[in-house]
Amino acid sequence: MDIEQFIGFERARRDCYKLLAACFYQPQKAMLLNANVFADLGNMLSGVCPDAAPFSEIMAASVMQYDDEELLVEYARLFVGPNELLAPPYGSVYLEEGRKVMGESTARALEFYKAEGLSMDEEFQNLPDHITAEMEFMYYLAYQAVEALEKNDREKAVHFLNRQEVFRRTFLDGWVVPFCEKITEGTENGFYRALAGCLSVFISKADRCAMPEELRDSLARV
Repeated sequence: MDIEQFIGFERARRDCYKLLAACFYQPQKAMLLNANVFADLGNMLSGVCPDAAPFSEIMAASVMQYDDEELLVEYARLFVGPNELLAPPYGSVYLEEGRKVMGESTARALEFYKAEGLSMDEEFQNLPDHITAEMEFMYYLAYQAVEALEKNDREKAVHFLNRQEVFRRTFLDGWVVPFCEKITEGTENGFYRALAGCLSVFISKADRCAMPEELRDSLARV
């Protein structure tokens, strides 16, 4: 894969993070359908992580089986409460002893954001290690990497590619798959089961070996 091909690959992987994050917000069926989230996700995944692509079709079909209230009730039951959460969407619950919310790993995630000049939006009502925050941060890093590659700014591109790898290894690799398992164990809702399957496979198998050798060598020296 040459640099131009890798830019296209990284652009698609970037958009997968954004589209998957959108599915973990409070469900708005019309918005998901009108924005072509599932079709776009399937198209992006087909080149980035083919094993995850079929889940997007299942998501598109299964979401039609529920009305907004049914989706919202299941969303709350899994991720919000008021009862015990069946699938807590916070990294610290899985990364730290005692299933703590707002633990040391949460503070470390926030430090990553701040190091890139970002702060939490006042309108964002969740913690810094919520699944949507971490996925959107990966989108941001990939966006910056793509932009730098398009401008042939290799130093900046390597920085953002490196930050992606470090953040993924430090956080997402350690908790997203167990989180998805909790979703699958906790619901019979076809949409959320398919979403869990899609995210789990994407995080586990998205092809990170597509990077051209010259960029891999540069990352190895960082």
